[in-house]
Amino acid sequence: MRIIRAADCKVMPWKNGGGTTTEIAVSPEGASLSQFDWRISMAHVGQDGPFSSFPGIDRTLSVLTGNGIRLAFGDGETVALDRATAPFFFAADRAVDGVLVDGAIDDLNVMSRRGTWSHSVERLTGGSHEVAAERGLLVLVARHGDWQVNGEALAAGDSAILPAPASVALRVESGSELFAIRLSPV
Repeated sequence: MRIIRAADCKVMPWKNGGGTTTEIAVSPEGASLSQFDWRISMAHVGQDGPFSSFPGIDRTLSVLTGNGIRLAFGDGETVALDRATAPFFFAADRAVDGVLVDGAIDDLNVMSRRGTWSHSVERLTGGSHEVAAERGLLVLVARHGDWQVNGEALAAGDSAILPAPASVALRVESGSELFAIRLSPV
């Protein structure tokens, strides 16, 4: 298991220059925005605008803080996301504009190269959870509360990467939040 502390994450500009993102993990290590197989990051979105296009990439977006965002896709589809909605999966090469709902948000982005890797994202809140991955990797991103993962403490903003097969029993008090990300080679 590899632990990534919040303080060790890399802050970098968005691909389209419209803001910054905090990179949690990327594969291969050190890959550029055009060459990664998968990437996990958090972004602060402070204004309305277009999302960066990532050809051949699938993306899942989860709202972490703020009142939400409306995704307006170029084909006319609109989707409203907030802290209560499930993580939303879409093709990252679809044209999309983000329209903030009453102020800035922070979000979690998980991206994987279509045909090479696949991913799923699950939001877990306080209580007991059994999380497993049969193939690839299990990545846990702590948002609130203190999570215990195989004897290691994960504070808010910390992450753990576990190679599969992996199974983890998690228990925390109410008000805690963690994202379980499963990454699998295709």
